[in-house]
Amino acid sequence: MSGSVALEVRGLAVRYGVITALQEVSFRIPQGDIVTLIGCNGAGKTTTLRAVSGLLKPSAGSIQFEGSSIAGLPPHELVRRGMAHVPEGRMVFANLSVLENLHMGAYLQRDKAKIREMLEFVYTTFPRLREREKQLAGTLSGGEQQMLAIGRALMSRPRFLMLDEPSLGIAPLLVKTIFEKIVEINRTQGITVLLVEQNANLALEVSRHGYVIETGRVILEGASPVLRQDPQVRAAYLGG
Repeated sequence: MSGSVALEVRGLAVRYGVITALQEVSFRIPQGDIVTLIGCNGAGKTTTLRAVSGLLKPSAGSIQFEGSSIAGLPPHELVRRGMAHVPEGRMVFANLSVLENLHMGAYLQRDKAKIREMLEFVYTTFPRLREREKQLAGTLSGGEQQMLAIGRALMSRPRFLMLDEPSLGIAPLLVKTIFEKIVEINRTQGITVLLVEQNANLALEVSRHGYVIETGRVILEGASPVLRQDPQVRAAYLGG
């Protein structure tokens, strides 16, 4: 992995009281890449994203975004700097319409022309959202809510997008569509993507590089095609 680095995490540790959730986690993500973190439930994947996005305070380690330290900065400041986080479970505003949810994602934007431009991009990427523009988000299917959560994040015009379990609770056909769209967003917009995903096969299929996390530690890393052939990865995450 060469070129300019979008995100570099070194020696990251997170503790919940006496419980250590992450220990010495280190990884780097080149600008414009899709990189995945894979691992079982409870391995520390979501905790890693929450620490990077400012929702959790690290107890040790450094986090650098585009060469600047961001550890300890609040989430809204990270959004202002060009980061966006699509959380596990989607977390859409159920009582707001699709359009209102999307506008919530643009709350730091002041240029109305750019907001309209990004809204059109979101609707072009996810045509279902245009069709359901006035529908309450809580009445959408799981897959449609995931599209909305990604679209809402895109409305902030990020350069770096974090996705936490985008396949969770979604029909297989829509999962395929959503992953195709993630690749499309990366390629057409040049947005760097950090993908946390339990579906290791899909994650390694769309990413360039991967890191395997177990019990709060990175135990393995490599190019995604290499990891897909690794006996340890195949046995633990790809069904042999």
